Amino acid sequence: MMPETPVIKREALAAEILARAKGRERLIVAIAGAPAAGKSTLAEALCQEINALSAAQPSVVVPMDGFHYDNAILDVRGYRARKGAPHSFDADGFRALLSRLKTETGDIAIPVFDRSMDLARAGAAMVTGQHQILLVEGNYLLLDQPVWCDLRQYFDLSIFLQVPLPVLEQRLIQRWLDHGADYEAARTRALANDIPNAQTVTEQSRKADFILQD
Repeated sequence: MMPETPVIKREALAAEILARAKGRERLIVAIAGAPAAGKSTLAEALCQEINALSAAQPSVVVPMDGFHYDNAILDVRGYRARKGAPHSFDADGFRALLSRLKTETGDIAIPVFDRSMDLARAGAAMVTGQHQILLVEGNYLLLDQPVWCDLRQYFDLSIFLQVPLPVLEQRLIQRWLDHGADYEAARTRALANDIPNAQTVTEQSRKADFILQD
């Protein structure tokens, strides 16, 4: 029988990461979970906590969302309605970036997804040699599908955000409401694409080192 994945408390995360970073040139942490699980919020908060403890500012967030295919590509491929699904990302490009981050210590530009413009901006952020702790966040970091399953080799620590599906559904509907959709349109969009993506993450992700429960 496989041992259960240990649950970690939110307040213990920064200390755990810092302890694992000791003596390493670089520590790459995967923060995975379904859409609306709170990955970006957690990653940014952890980054601030870690950097507040050191003048070197050793931590930086690396978001997977920067590897969204552009809408023009999604339209050509017929993927626009499933934007956010695994096949709507440049997984090979993301894998190549992680490989560089694992082996190179010079400045590396990374893309960032701009939600206000609904597109990825190339070279919008920078990982430098001073960044010892990389907080990589995204839906599919632990996904057990081709290409995605290769990413695990680059992570020194993995954390999965576990959130009940009904809570995710409420949050995903609220996202569309916040974008100006009425309730029925928001619910339809969430159930047609966002919830299936969330189910893919929860049902097809490999075990993480730790689970963080909502």
